Amino acid sequence: MFENLQDRLGSILNGLTGRGALSEADVSAALREVRRALLEADVALDVVRSFTDRVREKAVGAEILKSIKPGQMVVKIVHDELIEMLGGEGVGIDLHAPAPVVVMMVGLQGSGKTTTSAKIAHRLSTREKKKVLMASLDTRRPAAQEQLRQLGAQAYIDTLPIISGQSPTDIAARAVQAAKLGGHDVVILDTAGRTHIDEPLMVEMAEIKKRSNPHEILLVADSLTGQDAVNLARSFDERVGITGLVLTRMDGDGRGGAALSMRAVTGKPIKLIGVGEKMSELEEFHPRRIADRILGMGDIVSLVERASENIDAEKAAAMAAKMAKGKFDLDDLADQLRQMQKMGGMGGIMGMMPGMAGMKDKMAAAGLDDKLFGRQIAIIQSMTKAERTNPDLLKHSRKKRIAAGSGTDAAAINKLLKMHRQMADMMKMMGGKGKGGMMKQMMGGLAGKMGLGGGMGGMGGGMPDLSNIDPRQLEALQKQAEAAGLGKPGGGMPGLGGLPGGLPGLGGAKLPGLGGGFPGLPGLPKKK
Repeated sequence: MFENLQDRLGSILNGLTGRGALSEADVSAALREVRRALLEADVALDVVRSFTDRVREKAVGAEILKSIKPGQMVVKIVHDELIEMLGGEGVGIDLHAPAPVVVMMVGLQGSGKTTTSAKIAHRLSTREKKKVLMASLDTRRPAAQEQLRQLGAQAYIDTLPIISGQSPTDIAARAVQAAKLGGHDVVILDTAGRTHIDEPLMVEMAEIKKRSNPHEILLVADSLTGQDAVNLARSFDERVGITGLVLTRMDGDGRGGAALSMRAVTGKPIKLIGVGEKMSELEEFHPRRIADRILGMGDIVSLVERASENIDAEKAAAMAAKMAKGKFDLDDLADQLRQMQKMGGMGGIMGMMPGMAGMKDKMAAAGLDDKLFGRQIAIIQSMTKAERTNPDLLKHSRKKRIAAGSGTDAAAINKLLKMHRQMADMMKMMGGKGKGGMMKQMMGGLAGKMGLGGGMGGMGGGMPDLSNIDPRQLEALQKQAEAAGLGKPGGGMPGLGGLPGGLPGLGGAKLPGLGGGFPGLPGLPKKK
């Protein structure tokens, strides 16, 4: 979503951080570029103007600490103001009201209200263990009520039985009554939309609000709509009174101006963002994390959260045990590739790694994308169990059979086998006996530099059990990571030799004591 803005701001601010001293003219020139970048990203003009004015005021009068270069101070000010523009602290859905808590969904037709209603219901039932009832108040769009019923059936969420001929206000009243009788904690009202704002729509919304007395009124807006989204938010807020925003299609290739403008214009918090089509692909909106991503500082906390949701703890423990013995077969490789796909693929992970945002384009140019992972998994699935356990069995005739079964060729199979061999060698080095193994040393060093101590459980001094970390601990971890150099653009992972633009395994990044980089993944050029 923010890739263009990220690239523009990254290049502008990198130009500042390299200088020893900054004049007022330097700051003004940089802010002109920042202003242009924000306008190109479709941010509302008045929002851009107030943003740059606040940054200029703070940057010109800023007290520069001796240990910090003036350019870095400007980056910090831009970062802090970006967080402020996005809303400061993240705000979730407020359920502190007598049950059933009524959540009313409003927005234009095609913004994704019905799907978002089901996603919110799924999130509340799985994460917060709430009993949720969904009701469709859209009597105009063909099969709208049936669509919500089917989504409810897929996610095992209760939906209000459809009675034809009822008005939206009557359905709202019936939904609240049914939720009371059924012992539901939350009732979600999916209202009708229009292709544009009109008077009958606003009158209907006001009537539904009067009859159902909602505790939350969430405006669902498509983040690809740009400037129109700001006018939409203002209109709904004036006529209906919204309590928060939900932005859909944040995984799209839009410019992100709506997300940056709507909070500033309405003063209402962005509570949730849709980042994909699946039921689980709805995330809380954290202004600090989004600002970090926009400025290329990564988002370690979200990456850890995503890992804890997607990584199977038992499989991870079994993998750690095999790694300790230096064993790594093709089944293990396939598991690793699937885990990466679940966590958003290579691009999604890279976008959250500090200083790694620029690597995505290089990897795509080298042909190392998520489609490649799919092909590699297909190759592994076309092998017999014996072949996956012992790749040395794969001679020409077997490779021919596997290529036919996976729709690839012998060259692709050879690349996969080379990658597996390199990773297996790496696992042996990491699982070696010397000083407790390379992996233990590396993770222990990382933990020590981030102030987490050596014995953190897991792999005997390895990383902590992510599934049991409290969100507040994660925030503290993020701050410690930034202090250790993890959160700075281009500042790499401590203990990994700096990693100014590469990951271990991507050719070039050196590990202490190895005298060279990890073997590069196939298809990715080594650093000169």
